[in-house]
Amino acid sequence: MSKNTSGPLAGIKVLELGTLIAGPFCARMLAEFGAEVIKVESPDGGDPIRKWRVLKDGTSLWWSVQSRNKKSLTLNMKHPQGREIARKLALEADIIIENYRPGVLEKWELGYEQLKALDPSIIMVRLSGFGQTGPMKDLPGFGAIGESMGGLRYVSGHADRPPVRVGVSIGDSVAALHGVIGAMMALRHRDATGGKLKGEGQMVDVALYESVFNLMESLVPEFDHAGVVRERTGGSLPGIVPSNTYTTSDGENIVIAGNGDAIFKRLALAMGRIDMAGDAELERNDGRVRHTQMIDDAIQAWCDTQTIDSALAVLKAADVPAGKIYSVRDMMTDPQFLAREMFEQHQFADGTPVKLPAISPKLSATPGHTKWLGPTLGQHNDEVLQSLGYTAAAIAAMKQDGVL
Repeated sequence: MSKNTSGPLAGIKVLELGTLIAGPFCARMLAEFGAEVIKVESPDGGDPIRKWRVLKDGTSLWWSVQSRNKKSLTLNMKHPQGREIARKLALEADIIIENYRPGVLEKWELGYEQLKALDPSIIMVRLSGFGQTGPMKDLPGFGAIGESMGGLRYVSGHADRPPVRVGVSIGDSVAALHGVIGAMMALRHRDATGGKLKGEGQMVDVALYESVFNLMESLVPEFDHAGVVRERTGGSLPGIVPSNTYTTSDGENIVIAGNGDAIFKRLALAMGRIDMAGDAELERNDGRVRHTQMIDDAIQAWCDTQTIDSALAVLKAADVPAGKIYSVRDMMTDPQFLAREMFEQHQFADGTPVKLPAISPKLSATPGHTKWLGPTLGQHNDEVLQSLGYTAAAIAAMKQDGVL
């Protein structure tokens, strides 16, 4: 089957009204799979992420990924004409993505109900810290707060130390993925009820803390039924044994997931622990849980005799799931990453080469595609405004008046 590089979302128009991570990451995924995404930025510096982390020529390297395939339009949303242009774009769009505090769009007469009155097919994805309702809806809510309130921070780290954060903005990114899922569900419903002209749109209300909370597995029924509060357990996965992080003789960290009953037996035999392999108490997970420390100590003692390479070789031969904990340096030369083409080679405007992460997930017939790196601020002003019917003279006047 030949591949269609225009993407499965070709023909879908998206208006992005958001900054930093959650809203832009949501829009980024739609852009990667073919949607036309118009990103509205403030003329005064644009999205703050342009200046986050490592910079090249004054612009974040992160920006090249987070805004690939997007069109940058500068609009002064404090100016009536800026809001008028945003409204025109919103009514043309299939999907609007925003991550302002609840109430901001309403103040600009761009809220969901206001736009729905003009076009009932509007789909608006609203990402915020605490959702569009409830006593906390007006509070600022960054991803770190969502991770804390949603339960992730409480269970992350070691029992004898304060909670730690994951090394990336996981709360924002998880919320963004929920936004993408919600947008696709809403688009499917609209298509089923008449499409863009006659179909029923809806609001997708994504709260960061709820997105994190959605990942928390059996947390609620365990507490409600058994009074169990899941606590921090370091590198192990509580109640599933063995599933922990160990250290090899050369100082590398290895994750060994020998928690399946048959897998544990193979692991024990691979370590030369025939006694453990034949112990009836350790045949099932509930029995192993009662001996967690003994099992972890035995695995660590075996790892003390192995380098990372020898440990992985033994475990691979025994068909036991295991893996080295990778840094990005490991990823860039790893045969699996390379075989799956998980890096894309591109160039900045000055010709400097740069690798980007490839697009996931991989679709066999309509894969995602990087058309261009994150745009310069206002790069697509003329193109977008001309598509709305504005003349070159009118655009020049708006620039003079501080609209753009």
